[in-house]
Amino acid sequence: MSSAHKKVIVRRFTGDTLPGYLPLSGFARNRAIDLLDLSGRVISLAINDIKHICYVRDYNLNDTANPERLTRRTFLAKPRTEGLWLRLTFRSGDLLEGLAPIDLTLADDLINDTGLQLTPPDVRSNTQRIFVPRTSITDLQLLAVITSPSRRKPLPASSVPSLQEDLFTNLIPPNSRPN
Repeated sequence: MSSAHKKVIVRRFTGDTLPGYLPLSGFARNRAIDLLDLSGRVISLAINDIKHICYVRDYNLNDTANPERLTRRTFLAKPRTEGLWLRLTFRSGDLLEGLAPIDLTLADDLINDTGLQLTPPDVRSNTQRIFVPRTSITDLQLLAVITSPSRRKPLPASSVPSLQEDLFTNLIPPNSRPN
């Protein structure tokens, strides 16, 4: 297995999960993915049957209900990292929020008609990244564009002389008495 293959848990709409290995990108071909399972066999899965693919740290095979440990599906507050804050509605009706990168990979994935790569709301959980096939999304909302605050640029010096500079040049000397 090459180092480009990462641990994934594929969740299908039927409710079952499949652990295996996939590369980070370019794995969807001809409306299907080729999942390398834990025993070393390649399983072909139709992309229409997949709800989402979670790139995980550990498989957690003892937990049959939620092995990807994706407990928080929405952000508690505005995210702090840069990205497009998206809210997805699946065909099954449940919601998922995540951050998509602000670059051309989002447009590339939509042009190729495969899906979206998202960072989940809780990056400290077992799930590090989520791939959501476009066919499993019924509604996509852009909630916000999160960018880093920019530094204020200094104002350019004006080249036109100001009349206000002359106001304070002819002041009374400090040791003279006013009348």
